[in-house]
Amino acid sequence: MNVLLLGSGGREHALAWRLAASPMLTKLYAAPGNPGIAKEAELVAVDITDHAAVARFCLGNNIDLVVVGPEAPLVAGIADDLRAKGIRVFGPSKAAAQLEGSKGFTKDLCARYGIPTGAYGRFDSLAAARAYVEEKGAPIVIKADGLAAGKGVTVAMTLAEALGALEACFDGSFGSAGAEVVVEEFLTGEEASFFCLCDGATALPFGTAQDHKRVGEGDTGPNTGGMGAYSPAPVMTPEVVERTMREIVEPTMRGMAEKGMPFSGVLFAGLMIDGKGAPKLIEFNARFGDPECQVLMMRLKEDLLTLLNAAVDGQLSHMSARWRDETALTVVMAAKGYPASPEKGSVIRNTEAAAGKGVEIFHAGTALRDGELIANGGRVLNVTATGLTAGEAQTKAYAAVDLIDWPQGFCRRDIGWRAVDREFVK
Repeated sequence: MNVLLLGSGGREHALAWRLAASPMLTKLYAAPGNPGIAKEAELVAVDITDHAAVARFCLGNNIDLVVVGPEAPLVAGIADDLRAKGIRVFGPSKAAAQLEGSKGFTKDLCARYGIPTGAYGRFDSLAAARAYVEEKGAPIVIKADGLAAGKGVTVAMTLAEALGALEACFDGSFGSAGAEVVVEEFLTGEEASFFCLCDGATALPFGTAQDHKRVGEGDTGPNTGGMGAYSPAPVMTPEVVERTMREIVEPTMRGMAEKGMPFSGVLFAGLMIDGKGAPKLIEFNARFGDPECQVLMMRLKEDLLTLLNAAVDGQLSHMSARWRDETALTVVMAAKGYPASPEKGSVIRNTEAAAGKGVEIFHAGTALRDGELIANGGRVLNVTATGLTAGEAQTKAYAAVDLIDWPQGFCRRDIGWRAVDREFVK
C-alpha cells in the first residue's frame, strides 16, 4: 500500500515509525514531515491546508490511504474533500470532528445522551458569561469553544483569573475560536487519556495514557501541549475502562450515528476519574494525542496499518489491539522560553547516540540547517523509552535525555511520578 501521512510533529513521527514497520506498506510519504520522519518516509512539499493540492498528490501517486495526524485539517474538512475524490482517509468527517472542534457541541451531546461530564454553560457574550461565572464562583474552567492550539483552556482557581480568561476570549486573543465560550464545573480526581479506534459503528479500545500538561515540575506553571506522558495509566483499571466504554464511548458513538455524523478515526477521551473510580468526560479529541501517541506506538503489538485499514473499511468488529506488558514513557524536550516565546534556531547534537535499546527519539519541532539539526518549535524532541516498570522506563528516558547535547533545551524531570509512586507503595 502507498500511504500519505499528514503532519509534522512528534505524533506524526511516532505514527510514521510504526507505519514503516508494516508488511503491508509499499511506500510511505509524509507532508510536510520533519527530519526525524524523513528517516521513515519520503517528505513531500504539499500544503496540507490546500485540500485540492493534497488530492492531486494522492491521485498522481496512487495513494491507497491518507492518515491525518493533526486536528486542524480534520476540523477543516479534509477527510470529506478527499473522500469526494475517491481517496480513502483515516480520520473523521468535518461534522464528526466537531467533537474536538467545538467544546459546546460536545457538551450538548453529553447532555442529550446522558454522558457523565461537568456542569456547563455556553455563552456568546462577555456579560452573560461574566454573570454565570460570578454566580458559580471559583475554581471554574473557561474554554474557548473552537480550536486554539491547546491554549484556549484556563483552569481558573480565582474569580479574577476566570474573569480575565473570559475577557481574553472575547477580546479576540484566540481569534474566532473564542467567539463562543464554554464555562465548566471544576472537576477533581485523577486525569487520564483513553483512546478508541472507530469505524462509525464499532469502537475498539486502543490504550490508556497519562500526560503532564503544566510546564514545570510538580505540575506548576502554565499549561502546555504536554511535557511528557506514559502508558498504560494505572488509574485506568479494567473496571474503569469498562465503565468508560459503557457510559461515555458507546453513547457517543450511538449519538453521533443518530445525528447523521458517524465517527470514524481516533476518539480520544480526556477523563477525570474520581476517588470511587467513576469517569467523567473532560473533553474529546478527534486524533491521537501528542505526546500520548508516542507511548502508545511503543507498546502496540499489532500492525498499525492493518488496524487503520479496518477502521476505514468498517471492519473493526473483527479486530483486536494487543499491547506489550512494558510501560512506555516519553519526556518532552522543549526550547527555552516555551510555552510563551520558544527560542528557535539552536543546534541539537547527539540524538543518534541517545537512541537504541528500547529508546526512540521522536522529532516534534526540528529542522535542518547546513546539515545540522536545529530547534524549530516549542516542543522539539520526545525522548521515549520502555521498561518493565514505570521506574525503569523513566530511568532509561532521562539517561537518554542526558546524552543529548542541547544547552538551549529543557525538560521536566518528574515525568511519570504518579506511576512511579504507585510502584514504590507496592
